[in-house]
Amino acid sequence: MRKRTALFFFLAFSLCSHYGIGQEAIFLTNPSFEDIPRHSTPPRGWDNCGFTGESPPDTQPSGDFGVTFTPTDGETYLGMVVRDNETWEAVEQRLSRPLQGGDCYEFSLHLARSPLYVSLSRRTEEEVNFNRAARVRLYGGNGGCNKAYLLDETSLVTNRQWMQYNFKFEPPQDYTHLVIEVFYETPVLFAYNGNVIIDNASAIRPIPCSEEVPDEPTPIFQDEEEPEQDIAQNDTPQRPPQPEPKPVRPTPAPTTQPKPVEPQKSENRGSIAGVERENMKRGQTITLDALYFEADSTDFTNESVEALQEVYEFMLKNDDVKIEIGGHTNDLPPEDYCLRLSTARAKAVADYLASQGIKRNRLQYKGYGKSKPIASNKTVYGRRRNQRVEIKILEIGEDG
Repeated sequence: MRKRTALFFFLAFSLCSHYGIGQEAIFLTNPSFEDIPRHSTPPRGWDNCGFTGESPPDTQPSGDFGVTFTPTDGETYLGMVVRDNETWEAVEQRLSRPLQGGDCYEFSLHLARSPLYVSLSRRTEEEVNFNRAARVRLYGGNGGCNKAYLLDETSLVTNRQWMQYNFKFEPPQDYTHLVIEVFYETPVLFAYNGNVIIDNASAIRPIPCSEEVPDEPTPIFQDEEEPEQDIAQNDTPQRPPQPEPKPVRPTPAPTTQPKPVEPQKSENRGSIAGVERENMKRGQTITLDALYFEADSTDFTNESVEALQEVYEFMLKNDDVKIEIGGHTNDLPPEDYCLRLSTARAKAVADYLASQGIKRNRLQYKGYGKSKPIASNKTVYGRRRNQRVEIKILEIGEDG
């Protein structure tokens, strides 16, 4: 009887150890990200893992950059950004005890996207709003800022109110450190400016590997409205906050449609991207440098309205012109994705022009994917140039 009892407890201990039951939780230093609110200084207990020459993450809400969200726990939280020069921010710390390889764990963070995070663009050196959505990645490693294994990552953090994001991970080996990184929407077509604010990290708790963890984020304040920004109380002088750009859909609402432009009988018959009608010829290709899309999307940005309007007005004034709209991407995404996206974007331009009254038989569209680069894909500038829409003149009257 004594041998059976001993065997039972041995098996029970082995099973509990394998599934993480009975293990102690792993704790973080300063999980609430408490410190003096200030920019370019991560909260105590968290080390900067960013790029050399770039500023570290911020302890918010300092009022700097227009960030004034109320914390969910304590007095401060962590603010991190991704930038348009292909740099992004991360922090790390040593865990109270290592993650065990083969065991499963649950973890959570409170995350939000601040509608204002005003700083200097690294690409243009102009003041811009780092308000695009980004995602959070968790890495296990051994040693400072070592990202040996991607434990888990969130979807894009688009919410402008605090929500709890849950993680489940099963490290393949032991790791002593945790890295929290903010990263772009993937696949990365081109770098952009965005932010995630982070508060109230939970303990890392062992769980049975069969246990499910909620996939969808949940609101922290169920009965409260999302926090309001109070820009008037900011101590740091800055430009008046700009409204967040909203995508212009391929078929805009009637209230946003361009006013009809009557064909003019004068010699001025319009232009496309600076190329006048009199200088156009059949087979000519014109790049729309001022036409932009939201990342991984067929939605036009607000900056693109003027370029679309110019093409529309030209086509309205010149009914003897037929065009092909060509979509192009850089070489970062997989080839089939490039082809689908470039085709969809070219079609979005054709749909927009048709919605304004340009006849479909004058509009063709085609996606070229990454097959026709016009610059090196090894640089941000080159990839941005390759990510373009072109107008090809298929037919034009003899007087053209």
